[in-house]
Amino acid sequence: MFFELGLALAALHFGVPLGYYAVAKRWLRRDWGIREDGGYRPKVSVIIPTYNEAEHIAQRLENVAQSYPRDKLEVVVVDGASTDGTAEIAEKWAEKAGVDVKVVREERREGKAKSLNRALGLATGEVVVIADADALWAPDALRRAVAKLADPSVGAVSCVKRPIGGPGIEEGYRGFYNALRVAESKAWSTPIFHGELAAFKREALEAVGGFPTDIGADDSHAATLIALRGLRAIVADDVLCMETVPEEGYHAWRIRRAQHLIQHFAKAVPLLRKAPRPFRAVLAAEAYLHLVNPWLLLTAVALLLASAFMGNILATAFLGTGALMLLYKPYRTWIVAQIYLVAASVRNLRTKEIVWNKQIKRGRRRC
Repeated sequence: MFFELGLALAALHFGVPLGYYAVAKRWLRRDWGIREDGGYRPKVSVIIPTYNEAEHIAQRLENVAQSYPRDKLEVVVVDGASTDGTAEIAEKWAEKAGVDVKVVREERREGKAKSLNRALGLATGEVVVIADADALWAPDALRRAVAKLADPSVGAVSCVKRPIGGPGIEEGYRGFYNALRVAESKAWSTPIFHGELAAFKREALEAVGGFPTDIGADDSHAATLIALRGLRAIVADDVLCMETVPEEGYHAWRIRRAQHLIQHFAKAVPLLRKAPRPFRAVLAAEAYLHLVNPWLLLTAVALLLASAFMGNILATAFLGTGALMLLYKPYRTWIVAQIYLVAASVRNLRTKEIVWNKQIKRGRRRC
């Protein structure tokens, strides 16, 4: 009985995502159905939350300044009580940059979303963009994102990400991850956004109350709320960002990100019935993949181990085959991602990681 149930759960665990990915590959062949306007030039406010980013902030500001006409660009740096002079570097850069830069100094760290909302109150652009301090944009990334926001049906646009540094498994994970985000966006919208570049129509963002402060995935949840109101929230394959992967604490970094997505989907599930029809299936599938599917794998392995200990040769052979398949990189990447999701679910019982310890990131280069 243990073997049959374990085998059934394993089949379900692998079968559902494989089936979803097969459908997503068909979505990838679709047209976007968006009327872009390359000449659309609204005022853009870029919000950069920082904490001890002295090593990165000047390069980040220069990267942002080169991405859009400076007379239409406003930058708000909101610094969460850095101790390394981040705010001072930003202020000195602003003095000679020819860009409208506001530097907001917070007395203490209260979480990224609170910083974003504080900056949103000062921003004056028709388009509001959030940008991580330790990432870089391709030279045309912001212009391409804004061009898509010219379409009345689009409320938010985010980027695909290319990792800088980190273990080889990260690159493999990102290839699969980016393809799925773009496919969901072509279907209609994706429920997962990226803080490296997330551009919102200001009125759409204000309509959902800004960024949620009770969960970590503020960017993804704000975009999902916008999609639930009938506007598309998309990750575009021609909007590219470079994401620095931590040299130290990589596993903690991945688990924290998984925690935030789990919080996001747990909060989004009760809203499923409100989702526009094209978005409902995507949101339901991603919620299942993040909240339920990893536990099916854990349960299946436990049942198969119990069956193997009871002398079931087929269970032993099945587990051995699974172990050997770890040599295959895509399979190994998937299994590691499931482990992170399980660990994140358990960790969420203790802490939401709204304010987290900073990981060391180096080795950046220009896009």
